[in-house]
Amino acid sequence: MTRDVPVQPLHTDAFQAYGHVLNLGASDTRAINAGTSQRLDLTGSLTLHAEGGEPVLAVFRARAQAPEGPWHLLERHRLGSQTFVPLAGARCVVLVALGRDGPDLATLAAFRVAGDQGITLHPGTWHHPLLALDDGDFLVIERAGRAVDCDVVQLDTPVRLRLD
Repeated sequence: MTRDVPVQPLHTDAFQAYGHVLNLGASDTRAINAGTSQRLDLTGSLTLHAEGGEPVLAVFRARAQAPEGPWHLLERHRLGSQTFVPLAGARCVVLVALGRDGPDLATLAAFRVAGDQGITLHPGTWHHPLLALDDGDFLVIERAGRAVDCDVVQLDTPVRLRLD
């Protein structure tokens, strides 16, 4: 038996309980560097310093996966936010849930992240590890510190994603 979850397009309103949507294709840029560059400030705050944590930049080199699954686990980072930004338009699916002591499966949702979007997950948001739809690199901004900040749970009922 599996739990089917439809994959929906990523929109700010639908995703706000889980984190922030980063719209890399936004037109509200401003000229900088004597007009040789356009600057796009992305919305959303980062939480990276709890319990002596420091920001770390990483590149995840992802291989495309069949997104349907089944998927058997979720993880969370209680002490820090986690941001994923595609470096060359790679797309992904983000599977998320809320919950204090464990994932609340009633809040389970899946979103298709376009190649001109990124996400920042709120601290404590349960999520599946990166599910890339395309081979590609993702810039990841997250917290690193002495305190371990990754809780992983196995799901009693595997999740299958429905790409309608």
